[in-house]
Amino acid sequence: MATGLREGMAQIAQKGLLQPKETLSEINKKSNSLCIGIPKEISFQENRIALTPLSVALLVNNGHKVIIESGAGNGANFSDKDYSEQGAQISFDKKEIFASDVLVKIAPPMLEEIALMHKGQTLISALQMGGLKEAGLKALMNKKINALCFENLRDEGNVLSVVRAMSEIVGATSIFIAAEYLSSVTGGKGLMLGGFTGVPPTEIVILGAGTVGEYAARTALSLGAEVKVFDSSIYRLRRLQNNLGSRVFTSVMQPIVLEKAITTCDVVIGAIRASHGRSPCLVMEETVARMKPDSVVIDVSIDQGGCFETSEVTNHEDPIFRKHDVIHYCVPNIASRVPRTASYALTNIFTPILVDIGDMGGLMGVVWSKAGIRDALYIYQGHLTNKDLANRFNIPYKDIELLVVSNQ
Repeated sequence: MATGLREGMAQIAQKGLLQPKETLSEINKKSNSLCIGIPKEISFQENRIALTPLSVALLVNNGHKVIIESGAGNGANFSDKDYSEQGAQISFDKKEIFASDVLVKIAPPMLEEIALMHKGQTLISALQMGGLKEAGLKALMNKKINALCFENLRDEGNVLSVVRAMSEIVGATSIFIAAEYLSSVTGGKGLMLGGFTGVPPTEIVILGAGTVGEYAARTALSLGAEVKVFDSSIYRLRRLQNNLGSRVFTSVMQPIVLEKAITTCDVVIGAIRASHGRSPCLVMEETVARMKPDSVVIDVSIDQGGCFETSEVTNHEDPIFRKHDVIHYCVPNIASRVPRTASYALTNIFTPILVDIGDMGGLMGVVWSKAGIRDALYIYQGHLTNKDLANRFNIPYKDIELLVVSNQ
């Protein structure tokens, strides 16, 4: 009698344990199963990866297949084992990765990578308008790729989600870089970023009151530095003051005030962004020449040409150069300096989009229902749907909304 009772209880417990798996399988059947490919980045010093292991687990639990090229996560300190334990399939064959339904990568695909892609594939990657070549764009169009650029992805609040996330990281990181090069260990003037009782604080000038400028100011203030922020927009300066919750020195781009601040400070951070084309060059070489010896210039805007006349592009292996005895740091991809943190920020944005693509029956279901994703689509079935790109390369442009309606 007791034995039969125990067996009955064991059966009930077993059913209870199986229930979540059965429920999960039902959910999986409802969604449109995707094959998602994550290739290893071949762009110079690109260490970020689009999906972290826990995000892969979420996608696999939603019924999707994730194929990752071996070593793709090494730059961000995610091993192949980390991914395989969460259900990813590790592949050494690049062709297998590029045969997936959806390809997610950080840097825009190079011509040799586009050659491996197949007709009608969905691509989520950066566009990097500044370095875009017409040959690559036309190669994607010829393959009738559906391409999303993550720089233009907008969230429910109409904020550029990836740009915002990366700007927050770059703003904070730029202050740590400044602290590093103020140290005598790296040939700096031997200052500690901040100030103590009886010791005057380090002076930092920030050009630009956008997201990069805000997070640079926030980090510098938390370390005890004296911060001065310049911007041409009163609205942005006021917003920065409100977001910081404390009063900092702010000024419009008044040449005399700006030059005095730059020539007397210890660190200048250039964070001026242009909505189209090149960033404005605000600081002339004569001003840099008058800066204090061993001062630090960090040009965050270097990927758009830079806002210092003396700026020249550098890289993570050789990040600085000296001009007029001023240390210049002009690395365009600062977020790759902290690739693991940046990857976590990116995966939080990409994973919900991939889940939605599966749940809504494909990319176009998401594009049609979410304007923020529709804005990021620059190629649809081989047609160019981005007006700026069409004007730049003189290629015919198609309105995405008319294309979607005509294909329904």
